[in-house]
Amino acid sequence: MKVPYSWLTDLVDPELPIKELTHRMTMAGLEAEKLEIIGELWDNVFVGHVQEVVRHPDADRLVLATVDYGQGTLTVVTGAPNIAQGQKVALALAGARLYDGHSEERVLKTLKPGSIRGVKSEGMVCSEKELGMSDEHEGILVLEDDAPVGSPLQAYLGDTVIEF
Repeated sequence: MKVPYSWLTDLVDPELPIKELTHRMTMAGLEAEKLEIIGELWDNVFVGHVQEVVRHPDADRLVLATVDYGQGTLTVVTGAPNIAQGQKVALALAGARLYDGHSEERVLKTLKPGSIRGVKSEGMVCSEKELGMSDEHEGILVLEDDAPVGSPLQAYLGDTVIEF
């Protein structure tokens, strides 16, 4: 059974660090086998708000998205079929470590700004696969409307899951 730590703290206030809590639960007969920290690698990944989406001038399948991340706006070149104006998305800035969405293996890469078909892309809107959440890579992860723009994605979506 997998239990998110945030769910446990909704029910009780353990006032214990997660590792001490799992140790005590194991000693009480609920063997905690594994701790999974969701979002552990999400440095430089923020909640962004897509302000505008326009076609790439030199590519049919690419678009230019203007994304506000609370500290300014960036232009991102993407081929995500599901991106739309008004969405809240996971926005990775230069230096973020993400999983390669085009690799069959889980390979981490560091994001660098670059040009795609002559247009500078200053960041990246992320799929679940690139964030290490699942194998889904058909489009970007679209967040709920209540996602706070500029907040680190780890603070919004991250959690610790205890497997008993």
